[in-house]
Amino acid sequence: MTTLPDTFSAFRIQQDDAGHRAGIETLSLEDLSPGDVVIRATYSSVNYKDALAGTGRGKILRRFPLVGGIDVAGTVVSSENPDFAPGDEVIVTGCGQSETRDGGYAGFVRAAADSVVRLPIGLSLREAMILGTAGFTAALALLRMERLGQHPEQGPIVVTGASGGVGTLAIDILTRAGYEVHAITGKLEQLDFLTMLGARQVISREKLYWGQRPLETVHWAGALDGVGGEMLEGLTRVIGPGGAIASYGMAGGIELHTTVMPFILRGISLVGLSASNTCRADRDTVWERLATTWRPAHLEAICTREIDLDTLPRTFQTLLDGQAMGRTVVRL
Repeated sequence: MTTLPDTFSAFRIQQDDAGHRAGIETLSLEDLSPGDVVIRATYSSVNYKDALAGTGRGKILRRFPLVGGIDVAGTVVSSENPDFAPGDEVIVTGCGQSETRDGGYAGFVRAAADSVVRLPIGLSLREAMILGTAGFTAALALLRMERLGQHPEQGPIVVTGASGGVGTLAIDILTRAGYEVHAITGKLEQLDFLTMLGARQVISREKLYWGQRPLETVHWAGALDGVGGEMLEGLTRVIGPGGAIASYGMAGGIELHTTVMPFILRGISLVGLSASNTCRADRDTVWERLATTWRPAHLEAICTREIDLDTLPRTFQTLLDGQAMGRTVVRL
């Protein structure tokens, strides 16, 4: 049984009159946000949102100071909630971590019980963090799309931003679920890697031309889009009847200029995803599927880097510079 420590290391983000800064500090449990479950953290991960928060490039944190890290996996060391007991292996993704409460970049985490998910059989703690919010988002997208009637027989699904964390996992998850997957990327040097993950076709972002009519020739039956802006606008014009577009990112812009014609004449759906605010029932469903029928076949290949807290700032910059590929796990 793990003994609760007097102090531990954490990557903490500050903003005050001296400006934005972030780095490793020594904290105690009393320094952390309140919570009825105390977790000894084993792994976390690096997401685009973490990079924005850690560098101050995005207004992610709602209060300061906070420990960074929107994901964590570890072992319960104490619990005031009967649903969890010392020794339970658990996951927390989103749920206000590194936004309104201290996150997963620490030796220990205090979490609210309703945000804690028991590690499903079929995944290790490390594998859960290779997935993390990125894999959760990709699987949540598929769950939402299938509830709207999406199915493999409709035709291929296209994934934009395909070499990123969500994109690589989405290709693997969709392939496991029986879909033909096409990938759009600005990194054609990753063609072999994306093909290995399951992409049947890899398309250069630079060579896309949608046409400007409200409805263009159908290219795909559905889409997972992390780019937004002009990319999302173009997708609305080329998705087939009854298809769905799951929107989870805005790397290419926050504005969307389109018409109602694809939604009325082709009956497509635009699904917005907020992984951090997903209800408990759907979180449990998503993690169960990620451990079973939708479990990616190439998790170790998708995990391109494993780091410690000291390496976080450099990793954030790589991600924001568009030079990252796949997923980075943080060893705690």
